[in-house]
Amino acid sequence: MTMTVLKAETAAVAPAKLTADVVKFTAPTPSFTQARLMPMLGNVAANVIPPLVMLTLLLVVWELLCNRPGATLPPPTKIWTEAYDLIVDPFFVAGPQDIGLGWRVLTSLQRVAIGYGFAGVIGIILGTLIGQSMWAMRGLDPIFQVLRTISPLAWLPISLAAFRDSQPSAIFVIFITAVWPIIINTAVGIRNIPQDYRNVAAVLRLNPLEFFVKIMIPSAAPYIFTGLRIGIGLSWLAIVAAEMLTGGVGIGFFIWDAWNSSRLSDIVVALVYIGGIGFVLDRVVAMIANIVTRGTSAS
Repeated sequence: MTMTVLKAETAAVAPAKLTADVVKFTAPTPSFTQARLMPMLGNVAANVIPPLVMLTLLLVVWELLCNRPGATLPPPTKIWTEAYDLIVDPFFVAGPQDIGLGWRVLTSLQRVAIGYGFAGVIGIILGTLIGQSMWAMRGLDPIFQVLRTISPLAWLPISLAAFRDSQPSAIFVIFITAVWPIIINTAVGIRNIPQDYRNVAAVLRLNPLEFFVKIMIPSAAPYIFTGLRIGIGLSWLAIVAAEMLTGGVGIGFFIWDAWNSSRLSDIVVALVYIGGIGFVLDRVVAMIANIVTRGTSAS
């Protein structure tokens, strides 16, 4: 009789335990949406929502202040009405000078790319020379410190007299504006190379080219990209100012022409384009710097 009761109890307990084990074993694992997508969306929302809220408040305040009688600046609703074509179709072509802001921005970016490219190459070379050679630093650094304080537009008459054409003159203004932070930051980065790296290069008997490629550039990369990031912002500032005086189809000349024609709404739209492009250029250089330097920043 006792054995029969024990068997009955065992038979009753065993299925319950087996069922619990199966439930525990087959517990659902977090899905991709829960594990990765939701935190990603939360991070995006945390970075996007605050600027959108502030932008909305700014537009509301702007509309209230400029929609009153006697206001001299157009409100956002009027800008949308008057500059609708520029906003929704930035790549239209209606004539030699009647083109969309997209084409004008591309023309300005082409000039910036050429001038900034020259500034990057020459700036890194001169910065390396100054940082590596004490005699070069004593001879060139005071001259560079004086030249970098000259306003970019002050160079424009000199460049026009030298090149006798608006296109190379604008490129030269970009170059002379962007080259100084690249030179200075590169020189600082070269001077801050640890002495241990130089000792290792001496032990390995690296030639000057190998030392430049394998030691100097990787060590000074955070400083170099700091200069490049400052330089791209200054380049975009300089081209807008230079095009106002040299003419052409760039974004700077468009602003000046719109001012002469009293088209304030077009000017505001152009300023939004300029700010957006400048932000994108800065982010692109920062992203490249983060990849090359692996997140290392200049100290």
